[in-house]
Amino acid sequence: MLYLKSLVVELGGKTVIKGVDFQVKRGELALLMGPNGSGKSTLLHAIIGDKRCRLVSGSILFNGVELAGLAMEERVRLGLGLGFQFPPRLKGVKLRLLALRILEKRGLARDEAEKTLEEYSRLLKMESLLGKDFNVGFSGGEVKRAELMLTLIQNPRFLLLDEPDSGVDVENLALIGSAISQYLSSNGKAAILITHTGHIAKHVKASEAHVMIDGRIVCSGDPGEMVSNVMEHGFEKCAECRRARR
Repeated sequence: MLYLKSLVVELGGKTVIKGVDFQVKRGELALLMGPNGSGKSTLLHAIIGDKRCRLVSGSILFNGVELAGLAMEERVRLGLGLGFQFPPRLKGVKLRLLALRILEKRGLARDEAEKTLEEYSRLLKMESLLGKDFNVGFSGGEVKRAELMLTLIQNPRFLLLDEPDSGVDVENLALIGSAISQYLSSNGKAAILITHTGHIAKHVKASEAHVMIDGRIVCSGDPGEMVSNVMEHGFEKCAECRRARR
């Protein structure tokens, strides 16, 4: 479904992604972990087509289509969807109105859009927030749930989720993980999920986990084992392990 080959990406004139090879097949969820500043978010933004990210070399294939040179809008039409780590606050813009605009842009009639919004707002327990300004006065968990809801209603075939578990309490974490799992269980969708803490791993069924350090994937393996090792030994142990294998 998504295949990165020898990907090198610059951001602000600095090489941030340094030869990444990465594959996620249909129906899979890949966890991407790593310390702050390791290039995880830049990788997702390069995949979605953020203009600030310059593809130096390598390729990004999505269902056999080379994404290099395609605008973000074209990539979204192909089925990519990005959930932001730090979504904006939009004073004066009601969450309900924003969601309905997104659904109508998909081509849904108003009644179908309302039905879809009701389904996803119930899934993420957002009903009481639909009449409020987007992210204005929202708690950390509410911000993450709102962003995930707006991402899911776009019906992407491939999710790019940037730390949906950061700043989230245990109750919201379970809710977010359940919503992601339920969404991915339908029609062979797939995802890359960035997590700094790894806590969400208990609430999703990941197929593989990867650790990125300094723009490189330094370790890959079973999600449960990887998260446990990182929690016990930290990310640097992954780099040491890789150096020892060389």
